[in-house]
Amino acid sequence: MSHDETETDNQQPRRLRLLFSVAAIVLALDVATKIIAVAALEDREPVRLLGGAVYLALYRNPGAAFSMATGMTWLLTIVAITVVVVIIRLSRNLRSLPWALGLGLVLGGALGNLIDRLFRAPGPMRGHVVDFVSLFAPDGSVWPVFNVADPAIVGGAAFLVVLTFLGYDPDGQRHSKKENADNEGKR
Repeated sequence: MSHDETETDNQQPRRLRLLFSVAAIVLALDVATKIIAVAALEDREPVRLLGGAVYLALYRNPGAAFSMATGMTWLLTIVAITVVVVIIRLSRNLRSLPWALGLGLVLGGALGNLIDRLFRAPGPMRGHVVDFVSLFAPDGSVWPVFNVADPAIVGGAAFLVVLTFLGYDPDGQRHSKKENADNEGKR
């Protein structure tokens, strides 16, 4: 076994630890803040913070952001399960710390919202996601009401897009734009 192979083998557990640690932190924060939000905000007027830039108001969302896909909770549940499975499968070949971070954010957020869809009312595969942070308006009319999982998913996905654009692959390889263009020209 060469020195390079040994280094890669030793780095794999570190990358997996990062991925699953980030996912666990996001999941724990999401679940804890949802429990607090339900306990503190149920049947209460929105709480205004930062001069009205942020409001805390409890919403149970049967759809996705901006109330899209309302009534399609079962489909959103299947999408979340698929995302979780794909990330876990992708983790087996993960060789990049930045990708581990991005995937950990997406995994933790997807699990947080998936737990709501599976275990909250009105029932399994139809559960409504607890959202409680609103920007600039208490009713979500300016920006969708969200929870901790949502910016983790969006931020993690955006980070992965940037990594891809910059030529970083999950396997740790880096490809320049010129290399990609040369390879496309050879096909």
